[in-house]
Amino acid sequence: MKVFFTHSYFYQLDPKQWDNRTPYPPLATITALAYIESNGFEAVDFYDGALDPGPYNCLAELEKSSPEVVVIYEDGFNYLTKMCLTNMREACFEMIGHAKKIGATVIVSGSDATDHWKNYHDHGADFIIHGEGEQTLLELLNHLRDGKETGNIEGSSLILNGNYHRNPSRSNVRDLDIYPMAKWSVIDIDAYRRIWESGKFPFTLNISTTRGCPFKCNWCAKPIYGNRYNSRSPENVVKEINYLAENYGVQHFWVTDDIFGLKPGWVKTFKDLILQNKLHIKYKIQSRADLLMEPSVIDDLAASGLEEVWIGAESGSQKILDAMDKGITLEQIKKATGILQSKNVRVAYFIQFGYLGETEKDIRSTIDMIFTNQPDDIGISVSYPLPGTKFHDIVKEQMGAKENWKDSDDLDLMFKGTYSSEFYKKLQRYVHYRFRVLQGIKKLKGQKGISSRYLLLLPVNIIRALMLKPKF
Repeated sequence: MKVFFTHSYFYQLDPKQWDNRTPYPPLATITALAYIESNGFEAVDFYDGALDPGPYNCLAELEKSSPEVVVIYEDGFNYLTKMCLTNMREACFEMIGHAKKIGATVIVSGSDATDHWKNYHDHGADFIIHGEGEQTLLELLNHLRDGKETGNIEGSSLILNGNYHRNPSRSNVRDLDIYPMAKWSVIDIDAYRRIWESGKFPFTLNISTTRGCPFKCNWCAKPIYGNRYNSRSPENVVKEINYLAENYGVQHFWVTDDIFGLKPGWVKTFKDLILQNKLHIKYKIQSRADLLMEPSVIDDLAASGLEEVWIGAESGSQKILDAMDKGITLEQIKKATGILQSKNVRVAYFIQFGYLGETEKDIRSTIDMIFTNQPDDIGISVSYPLPGTKFHDIVKEQMGAKENWKDSDDLDLMFKGTYSSEFYKKLQRYVHYRFRVLQGIKKLKGQKGISSRYLLLLPVNIIRALMLKPKF
């Protein structure tokens, strides 16, 4: 049985991300590809359209392949796919429609397909995979190849006897080492490298060491890997890092885990293996402030090559953090920032404006936290209700026809907030420009590790900040 494997995240359909010049290959997609090939499916064509302007080239490759089954498998390790952007949804619908025209059976796996599964079936998808996808995909492909019944496969949905039918969920795999290394050989690594080299950051590849997150922030959607935390072994991860370093000369990595470093023993073993293998790498992670309070753990992370940590700081108001069920305190954010920076690890904050009940005082507190703690970078968004979250349940009656952002720079507040969407869009730009002014001043004073562009643009950013200063 011939299978065509692809995905529908096109960086050029998300202008903000394309302008960043930091695209990542579809890691979950090529991991699932490696898994099904290791289980007997050898006649698999693959197309990576991530760098294309849209699905046109993929559709042409689909015509050439003329497969019996088309698998559109999204990169669940990429948080951008979890945002369920409508540009990507429409591209996926176009791909589904084209696959059906050539008579293929279509299987779709991804966050948006899980959240809006009936819509995907309405556009022609024969099967939707819900949750962690490799095991369900393999069973589906085996049944299709062998002509077996496909109506009761756990973790999938379909149209059965004219009705939507969703089967029970499949249990998550606990031993992640059963999965083979992602099939990196099908990726044009040099094409990604060229785009990175045209930007301002060193070429970086993405790896994953865990699946899931045990914490329960009430706005965070987890449609694929859920509220669990399972790890690959340190040996397994280091083997992949070594492969990528030797074969592609990669020295910088983005660890895609929702939470990295939850297990101190794992971190220590990882560090020891990195040193034993004489791997001189740098990497960045996402984590939580309350997990980064122990200096010895930070020492192990730094020794293994940790360069930057993105912390979900979210707000400078304890009231808002508690309302979000974050489970962290402002003091923990400040302390973790200080410890990390004292070990020469950069700290970056995810900031979120617009959460329910946020007032002018809360906004000012968040701005004060940024300029008091002085992280090395910030990323700002507004509260975004996604299906399956407590936050979405609270605000869904306020939401209109628009349920998802068009792209990651949409920033539309899709519920009744304290201020308008336009206010929050200006606020986001204002805080960014103020932050850049601060970085420019630091560079002027001779602080190391800060890009010269902040100094060059200092006068411009001062003017921009003044023009966008919010009027409450």
